[in-house]
Order: sequence, then structure tokens, then C-alpha cells
Amino acid sequence: MKDFKNKVAAITGAASGMGRTLALELARRGCHLALSDVNEAGLTETAEMARKLGVKVTTQKLDVSKREAVFAWADQVATDHGKVNLIFNNAGVALTVNLDMVQQSDFEWIMGINFWGVVYGTQAFLPHLKKSGDGHIINTSSLFGLMAVPSQGTYNASKFAVRGYTEALRMELEMAGEGVSATCVHPGGIATNIAKAGRIDPQMEKVSGMSADKQRKLADKLINVTTAEDAALQILKAVENNERRVLVGNDAKMLDKVIRLLGSAYQVLVMRQVRRMKTPR
Repeated sequence: MKDFKNKVAAITGAASGMGRTLALELARRGCHLALSDVNEAGLTETAEMARKLGVKVTTQKLDVSKREAVFAWADQVATDHGKVNLIFNNAGVALTVNLDMVQQSDFEWIMGINFWGVVYGTQAFLPHLKKSGDGHIINTSSLFGLMAVPSQGTYNASKFAVRGYTEALRMELEMAGEGVSATCVHPGGIATNIAKAGRIDPQMEKVSGMSADKQRKLADKLINVTTAEDAALQILKAVENNERRVLVGNDAKMLDKVIRLLGSAYQVLVMRQVRRMKTPR
């Protein structure tokens, strides 16, 4: 897909962050938009900004963990726009908790949005993408879909699952010659609200030696590496080049090399860094 002009893109998690910047960059390129999020206020703001760029924009309040709702939205998008060319399964949440203390409800919450939301979005939109004759599925994993980190096991599980799902999907689509492709996105630290909005299990204050507020501030500082605007440009370039995966940000590219070089021994370096962060200064 070398040109987004007059294409139709559906984007989940469009109220802020990468979802918003993807929407605005696509609008600048003449792509019509179907936007969704649970945050109606932010979703409305994104839609108003995109409409000023001269494209058709529809919106839907949507919880991507609800399968029937995602399928209904996909059908409505196809009806409203006449076709769908791209689905960006971008919605995601964060959870900080050790795996031996995670509440089942929290585990199901993060998997429902980060993994099942991707699956439902793919399943719901794939028939419409096939009909378009020129379709692309863009699923957001993470740098944490390539490497694991203590206290991020549930997030790791969801993002590793997205990676495996998308890589298998890409191969199946190619083998079938369906006219649809897929790209897995692995962002490193992106300046978005995911850390501030993420859940932190109360027990982690004792484990980490830091208040929840301090943990959020530290996490926000660590991910503030690449702007959401730059991330959107890198992702769209990967779609244009039909890349199998895209590592977003220099931190993601560097750490990917470290992981491939060290293999599972990278875990020793991660543990060392985590212990250093816990040490009072």
C-alpha cells in the first residue's frame, strides 16, 4: 500500500497517543477514518482535528474486549464508508504487578484489551479488508513483546501473544494470496499516557519500595523516548514498505539487537537494572 489517499482506516485507541497521531497523519494523506475508543471526550477531540484536514471521520465508543461490539463496529464502518482498507489494532493498557500476586480479574482485563482486542479487531475486519482488494492489518505489540521485564509479566504475556498471532497471520495471508497483509508493531518508549493510566497493584508499593505515584512517574520518564508523532510516521512507512514488523524508536532497535545477541542471557542484564532502580540513592 504505497498511497493512503482515499483509503479507509479503522483505528482503535484513537483518543490519544499513537492512535491520535496515526489518525491525524493518515488524514493529512487523504485517508478517511473510522475511530474508536472508550474515552469519548478524547475521541471527539481527535475526530474534530481530523475533520479539519478534509476527510470523512466516523466515531464509535468501543471496548475492544467485547467481541460482539467489535464485530458490530466493523460492519458499521463498512456500511458508513463503503469499504475498509486498514485496521490499526492499537488500543492497549498497562498493569504493574508480580505474577505471584496478580488478581485474576486484572489478568483477564489486560489480556482482554491487549490481546483479545487485537484478535477481535482482526477477525471482524478481515472479511472487509479482503473485499477491498488492498487491505492491511497493523497490530500493536511492544518492545515488551520481544523481551520480558519483572512486574510486567501480564503485559509481556499479552504482547508476546500479539506478536505470535500476527506473525502466523502474516504467513497465512501470504500463502493464501488474499490481497491482505499484516504488520506487527513493536514500540519502545513512546511518549503517551499509557504509564500514567496503567493499573498498579497496591502490593507493588512494598515490593518496589516506591509509592504508586512514584512508580508512575518513573515509568513515564522511562518511556518518554520517541514522540507519538514520530512513532506514527515510522509505522506508516512500514505499512508502505509492507514490512513484517517495525521496531519503533532507537531504544527498541538497540534492545532488539541486544536480545538477539545474548539470547536468554539478556534476563541477567534486566534483573541487574531493575535492582539498581530499587536501590535508594
